Amino acid sequence: MDWAAKGETCDSMTPEQELLSGLAKTTYRLNAQFLGIGEQLARPAGLTAALWQVLAAVLRSPLSVADISREIGTTRQSVQRIADILVEEGLAGYLPNPAHRRAKLLNPTDEGRAAMRRLGPAHAAFAQRLADEMTMDGMRDVSDALTRLSMALDSLVGTRREPPSPSLE
Repeated sequence: MDWAAKGETCDSMTPEQELLSGLAKTTYRLNAQFLGIGEQLARPAGLTAALWQVLAAVLRSPLSVADISREIGTTRQSVQRIADILVEEGLAGYLPNPAHRRAKLLNPTDEGRAAMRRLGPAHAAFAQRLADEMTMDGMRDVSDALTRLSMALDSLVGTRREPPSPSLE
């Protein structure tokens, strides 16, 4: 939402517009930062950030592609592509879904769980470094604020869902 690119100046924006633009720019930057960090952490475990994200979503229980896409906030098609890669690489498999005959459930294999365990120490070390930088209370405050922002945006665009999970696992 770069209003200046559309010929508008900050002088013509309301304070609410300026804040919305700032939130969007910061969120885009954070997304890029988290993806870069995720790639660095996942690479030694033989994963990518995308593979990690989808695999982490099904560690506690198998989920359908649609459920995963809702949980992580991306398209069903993107999750399907990543799920198929996880299956091809032997990191996950599909199970029958008793609730829906055609929407199979993605489930991690032992190899997928092992990959997640391999990235655990680097993930823990980075989380500790961030906690040292921000404090645990600071991290909780930011997480709570981002969750509220996400829920407010869902409410405004009519997509109500549960708050996002606070960790990548």
